[in-house]
Amino acid sequence: MDSLRLSLRPFKLSDVDDFLKWASDDRVTRYLIKDSITSGEEALTYLEKVAIPHPWRRFICLDDRSIGYVSIRPESHDDRCRAHISYAVGMDYWGQGIVTTALKIAVSKVFKEFPDLVRIEAMVEVENKGSQKVLEKTGFLKEGLLRKYGFCKGEIRDMFIYSFLVTDSLL
Repeated sequence: MDSLRLSLRPFKLSDVDDFLKWASDDRVTRYLIKDSITSGEEALTYLEKVAIPHPWRRFICLDDRSIGYVSIRPESHDDRCRAHISYAVGMDYWGQGIVTTALKIAVSKVFKEFPDLVRIEAMVEVENKGSQKVLEKTGFLKEGLLRKYGFCKGEIRDMFIYSFLVTDSLL
């Protein structure tokens, strides 16, 4: 992956068409809590009400066109030392190292932007081998299996928990 072509940037309403291309694909949203977005109106509402106000959600852009996202949500109050990360990328871009590169950029930025942050966690379904590889290639450590932990698309599923600490090194 040519990292010069890759960037992370805040969501903009003008990205709605590019966003809809990958957010409407059930293969992309399979492991996301949110169902696929099915219309331009729904995509616009999501961008306006969810993505743009989020504390740290960025589009993954290739040549400044949205092909996915990475989201890091810091906890608050006494738990502000940790955050949760999620991400997705359009199927045409799977297996190219794009998400690994995007996560490395995101993790290094977020630790600088949130000085109280010490730990970033990722929850990954056991069946989601691709996401597990991305996290491991980024430098996240698999800490264990959480049985019947996550509710997604009508089912309670087993999840692996991964972590990256501010003292860890990106691979």
